Amino acid sequence: MTDGSDVAPSVVRPRRIEWRAATITDVIRETAHAKTLVMDVPNWPGHTAGQHVDVRLTAEDGYQAQRSYSIASAPSRSTLAITIERLDDGEVSPYLTDALGVGDRVELRGPIGGYFVWEPSMGGPLFLVGGGSGIVPLMAMLRTRAALPAPIRGSAPATLLYSSRAWDDVIYRDEVITLAEDPGVNVVQTLTRSQPSGWTGFTRRIDADMLAEVAPAPSLRPHIYICGPTALVETAAQMLVELGHEPARVKTERFGPTG
Repeated sequence: MTDGSDVAPSVVRPRRIEWRAATITDVIRETAHAKTLVMDVPNWPGHTAGQHVDVRLTAEDGYQAQRSYSIASAPSRSTLAITIERLDDGEVSPYLTDALGVGDRVELRGPIGGYFVWEPSMGGPLFLVGGGSGIVPLMAMLRTRAALPAPIRGSAPATLLYSSRAWDDVIYRDEVITLAEDPGVNVVQTLTRSQPSGWTGFTRRIDADMLAEVAPAPSLRPHIYICGPTALVETAAQMLVELGHEPARVKTERFGPTG
């Protein structure tokens, strides 16, 4: 019997994330500048709310460009959805939002990411802070919660604080309105540039007073997820810590100045 000293240690190799061909099954216009691509992805391994995928485009001359996009769909769906905000000076987003249609194919790989994620087993409460298209991974979390049986869903109350420039810029607008009808979800919106007649929500950028008013109490130890432009994310995270929330429970994901 060996004591193991002459046995090479086993090596756990990370799972290789492969590129897959995805077929677009639906295109949903969310705003004048954002669209959702719903895709069928053969042999998709499944994902967790908050993860993202890389999308790769290849030109006829062989030139390739790729970008990362958060997954918008809940893991329970049979299709995969990503939402893209069109950047006028972008290399990839104009093609994805303007040129692609049902039946077209793109290459993607994923799911990617294990930090900015929420699973039902983590429980709640949830405090989700989004700016512009930063709502995408947060909506995946809310959709995941909505698909749970009522008793489990009730153990994970959620608050969404969503900042947009104007009412026409609210991504998933109808769904956000519907979410507010769920007694377990508190939806708070702020429109920073213009507001429709009769607007009763906030009309300023997210600040400490707003966060103190709408966030769950620090004593409840909420899971906090903040996604959006870098300035919003860093400022909101700092203010929440100053309000008494545990830094380890404040998770952030940021992108460039797209809104």
